Amino acid sequence: SKREIKMRKLDSTKVRPLKSEQLLRIEDHDFALRPGFGGSPIPVGIDVQVESIDSISEVDMDFTMTLYLRHYWKDERLSFRSNKNRSMTFDGRLIKKIWVPDVFFVHSKRSFIHDTTVQNIMLRVYPDGNVLFSLRITVSAMCFMDFSRFPLDTQNCSLELESYAYNEDDLMLYWKHGNKSLSTDEHISLSQFFIEEFSASSGLAFYSSTGWYNRLFINFALRRHIFFFVLQSYFPAMLMVMLSWVSFWIDRRAVPARVSLGITTVLTMSTIMTGVSASMPQVSYIKAVDVYLWISFLFVFLSVIEYAAVNYLTTIEERKQLKKRGKASGMYSIDAVQAMAFDGCFHDTDEDMDLTAFSDRCEENETRARAASISDVDTTRTKRKRSLKGNVGRIILQNNHVIDTYSRIIFPSVYIVFNFFYWGLYI
Repeated sequence: SKREIKMRKLDSTKVRPLKSEQLLRIEDHDFALRPGFGGSPIPVGIDVQVESIDSISEVDMDFTMTLYLRHYWKDERLSFRSNKNRSMTFDGRLIKKIWVPDVFFVHSKRSFIHDTTVQNIMLRVYPDGNVLFSLRITVSAMCFMDFSRFPLDTQNCSLELESYAYNEDDLMLYWKHGNKSLSTDEHISLSQFFIEEFSASSGLAFYSSTGWYNRLFINFALRRHIFFFVLQSYFPAMLMVMLSWVSFWIDRRAVPARVSLGITTVLTMSTIMTGVSASMPQVSYIKAVDVYLWISFLFVFLSVIEYAAVNYLTTIEERKQLKKRGKASGMYSIDAVQAMAFDGCFHDTDEDMDLTAFSDRCEENETRARAASISDVDTTRTKRKRSLKGNVGRIILQNNHVIDTYSRIIFPSVYIVFNFFYWGLYI
């Protein structure tokens, strides 16, 4: 009746569909079902434009990427007649009312659709029912990295796309334009990596409970910048190793100087190794940088052990000499260096270094020096200077142990060979 018709018009609970929904006849179809339900699988084309690679984390073994993800499929339920518009474009509000592919990112940790100033979603429908669905997404996904060659490594990562609910019997994912379906921004750059290549590939994934699924791969290779690690790790390690060699040229009797230098270089190498390990994941295998730093640490450690051997052998040698002199003269004597340490005077002969007569001779020299004239003192000083000049070379040779002599040649030679082998192997 007319009264019922009037009441229906006045009913505020009935929301009239929008003009666009009327044109697409959304109310006439059940969009909970995929297009062509019960028939052949619906093909869904994909293309991707990578906007940026935001970060690469070695500790978390993941990467973060921002991209434009576009879907192409045909849904005849959305076809419409239009003589004016070649297509109709909508925002994200229509997405909840129609069927869209349920593509997700395999091995993703976090992802979100950008929503400034509104959700970055675009839906374009063509009169024949073809649909373009575009999203701007930032996703963080796992990258299974191998650090055995770190920091001289190249990492191969991939972002994988797959339908969550529809297996290959219902939905067929494919790259819309083959290898050209993946494009990148020309200005993409990373602080620690060179981006060597981007490529697209496809495959199948099997799940025991649900079957086979089409999977698409976005593959990219990252080669690490080496110069940063040369400045922060390799070059300081080289300097510490070369600094440890300075002890080979220091007098073997200068115990504080040589021990302090050795301990300082050992502690510095430990600090460098700790700093490198702190910025890396705790992996159970040896990295290339570990090999270099541990070998460098071994060279520094061996330089300390070398002086320990020199000092020990020197002590044994002096004891033997003292015993021989004691047996020969019935008393112990000391060498030129020890005598010079006692009285500050250089002694040319072994007789002048006799330990028992040492104090008497010093007293006699004092008495003579006091009683002598100024000319005699000047003459004595001149002779002593000439004697020292003629025997400086002999004193240095006597204080230079044979182990130090060989170490000056062996340590640098072996370290150069190691560096040549290391860089030739990993580069």
